[in-house]
Amino acid sequence: METDTIVQQMADGFGTLSERSPILHTPAEAGLAYEDVTFPSLDGVPLEGWFIPAPGATRVVIANHPLGFTRAGLPSHLEPWRSIWAPSGNDVEVNFIPDYKILHNAGYHVLAYDMRNFGHSGAANGGVTAARYVARDVLGSLAYARSRPDLEGAAIGLFSRCMGANATMAAMQLAPEAFDDVRCMVAPQPLTVRVTLERSLELAGLTAADHIETLGELIRRHTSIPLDDFAPVETARSVRVPTFLYQVRDDILTRPSDVQGMYDNIPIADKELLWIEGSTRRWDGYLRFAKDSSPMLAWFEKHMGEKYM
Repeated sequence: METDTIVQQMADGFGTLSERSPILHTPAEAGLAYEDVTFPSLDGVPLEGWFIPAPGATRVVIANHPLGFTRAGLPSHLEPWRSIWAPSGNDVEVNFIPDYKILHNAGYHVLAYDMRNFGHSGAANGGVTAARYVARDVLGSLAYARSRPDLEGAAIGLFSRCMGANATMAAMQLAPEAFDDVRCMVAPQPLTVRVTLERSLELAGLTAADHIETLGELIRRHTSIPLDDFAPVETARSVRVPTFLYQVRDDILTRPSDVQGMYDNIPIADKELLWIEGSTRRWDGYLRFAKDSSPMLAWFEKHMGEKYM
């Protein structure tokens, strides 16, 4: 395939609404009672989600999902998602229901929802997905949690994965006061768009330095957003809550320096970074919580445990 064609196809497929991935699982599969909920984003986009109550709990975790996923995960073992992700080795299913079961059993209510342009939530911004827009969904989910009578006074924690983490950091930059009562965040695998596009060019057999600026300009023409807009390495400077990052160190779709840069820029002392070793598959980072949730649960407990209530 011609180089120009590869670059153009990458630009055409970036950042805009395409075929949504389906919601193939529900909390009922794990024996969890749940409520279908809907609430508005900060700018009024209707968001759809689940509220999973933990009877007697006085704390809630809000889950913000990765790009292309839904609140349920991603069926990347099925077409067409398998073909999209197989070149990077990520052709296995990611199911988030086990994560919610773990959180529920640990004594947390869970609010999981679809961000704009994904799952069953509303379309917005011409289908363009960017941290500046999705940040409004994070803010809407916080407002909704605070509005529920059964969560009055509850401690709030965030479980913000990939795009969800990027959007959460952007929301902290846009509206820092909205996080005054948020106790902590667990943030798997935030990602800088420029870095993952450079890695994607390399996986396609191209020299990233020769093509990244052209690709960035094509994306800007397609989405009206500069490539480095709301880069999480910079928005990490606005993080204002204790934050636990974790990342597959040899993730083929990024570089360790990207997440390390975010961690270094978080301006508070109460932070941790856990590297997942022995894999190049990004999805292993999303599956880590179900495999070994102990470090993340310890972080939530440290900041949301009874002695902090």
